[in-house]
Amino acid sequence: MIEVKLKEKENKATTFNITLTPLRIVFMGTPEFAVASLDALVKAGYNIVGVITAPDKPAGRGMTLQQSAVKKYAVEHNLKVLQPEKLKNPEFLAELKSLNADLQIVVAFRMLPEVVWNMPRMGSVNLHGSLLPQYRGAAPINWAVINGEKETGVTTFKLKHEIDTGDILLQQSFAIGENDTAGEVHDTMKEIGAELLVKTVKGLADGTLTDRPQTTNHQPQTLLHAPKIFTETCKIDFNKSVNEVHNLIRGLSPFPGAFTKQERKTLKIYKSEKQITALKTTTGNYETDGKTFLKFACANGYIEVKELQLEGKKKMTVEDFLRGYRFT
Repeated sequence: MIEVKLKEKENKATTFNITLTPLRIVFMGTPEFAVASLDALVKAGYNIVGVITAPDKPAGRGMTLQQSAVKKYAVEHNLKVLQPEKLKNPEFLAELKSLNADLQIVVAFRMLPEVVWNMPRMGSVNLHGSLLPQYRGAAPINWAVINGEKETGVTTFKLKHEIDTGDILLQQSFAIGENDTAGEVHDTMKEIGAELLVKTVKGLADGTLTDRPQTTNHQPQTLLHAPKIFTETCKIDFNKSVNEVHNLIRGLSPFPGAFTKQERKTLKIYKSEKQITALKTTTGNYETDGKTFLKFACANGYIEVKELQLEGKKKMTVEDFLRGYRFT
């Protein structure tokens, strides 16, 4: 409620009460990354009229139905939840329209059809895990680390037809440490992204924020992309440099994990250290004292393994691994 006072001719003040209707917001997201953004919006007092997330899926040994992280949060906070199998389902579209949203917020969700993203009067805003236009695609955090970037960031932008190409609203950058894993970057990013999203909604609500086209001064060859990670992406090539192998390991940690083969079993490496030095063996070979260290030869030195997981075993430190494993 806002009070506005106007002066009359007799120098008396007349007060008018004007009620501003808060934005009706629909939030769309699924994994834990999106929970931080939803939580930030709720704590900022925004009116979340609906939450759209993935359907419950069977998981675990008992194949019991598991709720998404976003659904768990929404249920705990008594928010309306919709879980469509298909986003073009007429019943879902009718229910979504009935929410009468002014704005839709999308964080780590599926690609939306135009009938969905174009429904609210203010459109739909997406939070993306890179400084667009760099690293458009499904895995921006992983690829930024794999490519050895020293900096990344988050972008809020308006959705349009082509993926991750909409007009930019706000951006925020932050540093990537030399040994930061994708998981650590993810955890930093979700908090920075949540704060940026609240600023974005505030700016849109009060009319102080305007969008701008993504810069087009990048030559096509300088634009880096972030495609989905496949198994072949995760295989370690020890013929590459120490830096390249180290970056691949941390860029795929904790999931899905960079791997090599050891006696026909998959060996995933989650943490490593670099040793740039002259080689005493050929690339791909390992050296170990059987107690405290395990390292693999690369093109210009060694990758020393710090945390790993052998197929069929749990993740562990290299010391714990060597206590129970004998190389043949």
